[in-house]
Amino acid sequence: MRTIIRGSCFTACLVAVLALPAWAQDKPAEPNTKGADGVYAFTMNSIDGKPVKLDSYKGDVLLIVNVASQCGLTEANYKGLGPLFDKYKDQGFRVLAFPANNFGGQEPGTNQEIKSFCATKYGVKYELFSKVSVKGDDICPLYKYLTEHPDKEIKGEVAWNFQKYLIGRDGKVFAKFSPRTKPDDDKLVAAIDEALKEKAPSKP
Repeated sequence: MRTIIRGSCFTACLVAVLALPAWAQDKPAEPNTKGADGVYAFTMNSIDGKPVKLDSYKGDVLLIVNVASQCGLTEANYKGLGPLFDKYKDQGFRVLAFPANNFGGQEPGTNQEIKSFCATKYGVKYELFSKVSVKGDDICPLYKYLTEHPDKEIKGEVAWNFQKYLIGRDGKVFAKFSPRTKPDDDKLVAAIDEALKEKAPSKP
């Protein structure tokens, strides 16, 4: 059966799409699940809009964080994530930061504004990605996977800015930490130490 889109409906849909902010139109690529597990199934856009296959981080321990520039937790997290990254980067640890405007409109800027803010105020050297949605109807595929995880300890909506997912060397979720968990928190640091002890899977 052929589907016919009436002119008025098509026009209304087109207007709605064009009305979206630029970051919402610049959606990350759909996950490619062929031969991939966990977060490695996903391709996300860098802060500069370039596709990044998360399987390029195979063998690394990842800390995935939804960040915001105007949150009460911004200062402590941005000041703490840098030293945390510096401490463990030579052991195969990476921080993947995903700006999101889902909570209180606290990340209203464009990708370039966010990049400039992070560089000039906090000297961020870890990976920044393009703005995404981490909850709601427009949730991005990566966060849909994380929030619908089969493990009940991991599953659930992102509570606020700076929620943290620790990903093991196999690309699967190792642990989840609340937004109020600071980067130097003893439990988070201990979990990173434990995850780094795992043997990295052999690369094909």
